[in-house]
Amino acid sequence: MMKVPALVLFSILATTAPDARSDIYQVVSRNGVFSLTNIHRTDRNLVRVPRERPVLVRAPNRILPTHKLPRRAPRKAPRYALIVAQAAFEYDLPVELLHAVITTESNYDPFALSPKGAAGLMQLMPETARDLGLHDVFDPSANVRAGARYLKRLMKMFDNDLSLALAAYNAGPGAVLSYGSVIPPYPETQRYVPSVLGHYQRLQADAKRPR
Repeated sequence: MMKVPALVLFSILATTAPDARSDIYQVVSRNGVFSLTNIHRTDRNLVRVPRERPVLVRAPNRILPTHKLPRRAPRKAPRYALIVAQAAFEYDLPVELLHAVITTESNYDPFALSPKGAAGLMQLMPETARDLGLHDVFDPSANVRAGARYLKRLMKMFDNDLSLALAAYNAGPGAVLSYGSVIPPYPETQRYVPSVLGHYQRLQADAKRPR
């Protein structure tokens, strides 16, 4: 069977299906390749992507203003600097970006646990952690490496569009695709994306300042 990229597949289905927000399923092949489809079939590797119930806002494609960002990183940040640097190098991501995600997700608390079950420094959901082969979500090194791997996967999926990759990290790739590859109109996600980007820009600026 010919493999069709997830984004192309979704574009085709969205133009033919009466409900563009039909269920999205995650497929993981034996060699670990991750893809999405809205065609349901009996398959042990087929997992329905959970979708948060949308909260409609007046301007769904407009990013809402975020809270005031701290001027400096938390004191715990240096403790994980080597772990973050190694993960950034391994997955070819800016180290400042990973620090920005961690700051927004857990504020460097390795034992952070959200009401929805997201855990660890990079707040990985249980299904995502299992997909990434992560056994101990509270192990800082393993959590950051898995989170970086997942973020890199999302960057590739959304053609290196950082805003969409971050939206998918927060709300899930199925949610971003189901809204036509825009930031979903969830208040949490529309706060999350500019928060991470704000931290990222600040950390980049700090890195360029002469020491």
